Amino acid sequence: MSLLNDIMTFNEQFTKNKEYEKYQTSKFPDKKMAILSCMDTRLVELLPHAMNMRNGDVKIIKSAGALVAHPFGSIMRSLLVAVYELNADEVCVIGHHDCGMSKINSEDMLGKIIDRGIPKERIDMLKYSGVDLDQWLKSFDSVEASVTDSVNVIKHHPLFPDNVPVHGLVIDPETGKLDLVIDGYQHMD
Repeated sequence: MSLLNDIMTFNEQFTKNKEYEKYQTSKFPDKKMAILSCMDTRLVELLPHAMNMRNGDVKIIKSAGALVAHPFGSIMRSLLVAVYELNADEVCVIGHHDCGMSKINSEDMLGKIIDRGIPKERIDMLKYSGVDLDQWLKSFDSVEASVTDSVNVIKHHPLFPDNVPVHGLVIDPETGKLDLVIDGYQHMD
C-alpha cells in the first residue's frame, strides 16, 4: 500500500469519527501572530508547544531555512496576507540549529537534480536565461545571521507596515529552547 493510500484510509476514519472537531477554529489567528519557520520535521509539533501555541493561535508559514529568499516571492506575500487580511499584528522569524539549509551545496544539489532525471540542458537553459542557481540554492553559515537577514527583508519591504514588530528567534530542535536574536519591539521604525 502506498503512503497516499494510508493517508486516505486514515482520513476516512478521522472524518467519520469526527476527530476534526477538537481542531476547529477560525481562519484568524487568536494570538494575532504570523510565524515564519523552517520546514524541518522536528519543528512540526515542537515549535508550537515550545511557544505555548495551540491550533488556531498563529499563522505558520514554512520555508526551507526560514528564508525570505525573494522580497516579492510567495513567502513575503503570505506574510503580507497574514498581516493585512488575517489580522496578524506581529511576525516571528524562527530559524533553528542544525538546519539542513546551512549544509546545502548548490553544485551537489544540482548533481542530485540531474541524477533524478532533470536534463543538464534544462539547468543550462536556466543559467543562460539569467537565473543564478548558485544564489537561489545558497546556504548560510550562521542561523542567527540568516534569521537577521529574513527579518530585515520583511521589515524593510515597501508594503510592510512600520507598526508591526518583526522578531527573530532561533530554536534548538532537540530541546525546544528559544534564543532571542531580534526583539522586534525594540526595532520599531
